[in-house]
Amino acid sequence: MNSSNDLGAPIGHSSLGRELDLFGSDPLIGAGLPYWLPAGAAIRSSVEDYVRGLEHRAGYSRVYSPVLAKRGLFEISGHLEHYREDMFAPIPDGEAELILRPSLCPGHALIYRSRSRSHRDLPLRLAELGPMFRHEPSGVLLGLSRVRSPQLNDAHIFARPDQVAAEVDAVLDLIERAYRDLGISGHRYRLSLRGESDKYVDDAAMWDRGEQALAAVLDRRGLEYESASGEGAFYGPKIDVQIVDPAGRESTLSTVQLDYFQPRRFDLAYLDAEQHRKQPVMIHRSIVGSMERLVAHLIDIHQGAFPAWLAPVQVVVMPIGDDQLPAAGALLDRLLDADLRAEIAGPDRGSLGARIRSHRRVPYLAVIGGREAADGLVSLRSRGSGEHEPLPVAVAVDRVVHTVRSRARMSPASG
Repeated sequence: MNSSNDLGAPIGHSSLGRELDLFGSDPLIGAGLPYWLPAGAAIRSSVEDYVRGLEHRAGYSRVYSPVLAKRGLFEISGHLEHYREDMFAPIPDGEAELILRPSLCPGHALIYRSRSRSHRDLPLRLAELGPMFRHEPSGVLLGLSRVRSPQLNDAHIFARPDQVAAEVDAVLDLIERAYRDLGISGHRYRLSLRGESDKYVDDAAMWDRGEQALAAVLDRRGLEYESASGEGAFYGPKIDVQIVDPAGRESTLSTVQLDYFQPRRFDLAYLDAEQHRKQPVMIHRSIVGSMERLVAHLIDIHQGAFPAWLAPVQVVVMPIGDDQLPAAGALLDRLLDADLRAEIAGPDRGSLGARIRSHRRVPYLAVIGGREAADGLVSLRSRGSGEHEPLPVAVAVDRVVHTVRSRARMSPASG
């Protein structure tokens, strides 16, 4: 059964993540700044590789932008005027000031305007996985789900106005595809609208245009959603995908946002078919949100028994006795050569039954006894299965590789 506390309820990601050595923290680093341990880094790396592939096939180009910039950049973007309370204090740099970016969008706006653009160049989709810095109050920080330096799966699409609906549709398709592959369900959609405070750009016509455009996409897709005033970004409305943790806390994981404000502030332009200068629309989007919040949610929903493609260790090789150690080592080499994450749990770690129980969350256990070693076989047990199936080594390796590459669902941990 899934990991749970004494009452049978799921264990929260903060406790389970530390129990499984996925991440940690240290007062010398500071609150809200967790570090990733090898097992957690393996999960994160798998997600990053997956997202890069998904974005590549969807026509995104990858970029990198600096985490620091001069104060003037964030004056133009509007962050200092509308978002200052969530930003870290400026860093003196001679007569100038440098600021840790609270978002990646200003840097991507500069990349867009670094050369002239034609209507034929659009939509231009720029993706980056990079850190941003939010001065979150210490009272709201929690494990991986609320941190001060999230690593964001971010992208900005620069589109003609007539392309906006199709691009938003395509982003929602990517989100739904990623959620299926990651095993995420139970999420809901929210249309996040303008508020009344001076946090929001004061341009009613701009807000009307953006809110109507996003609502039209949601309605056309037949998605149920709630509208929430005061939840939009300071520059425009957004569609947020909401998740809930085991304690009932709701947060935003994925988002797609319309921005007519920053293109105007940065004087972004493209030439239309008649060579007239026009302003693009900037679509901010994140398919899976920050790596921290996503992995926190994956810990919550899988309770440490991750799908094979995400699991920190995908196969544990278990020789029954010392005589089978050479065969176990040869199998480990085959698994590593197949780019699988594998290790050996030898007889020095206890009885076979004890080793199986202690690795119940691992997707595959490969048991090698005397008969298997002599015949070139391995007894392959998938998580949740009560039996080992003797297979030729090559067949067993291919089976695991297929499960990983296909991102197939597996049974939860048992025992």
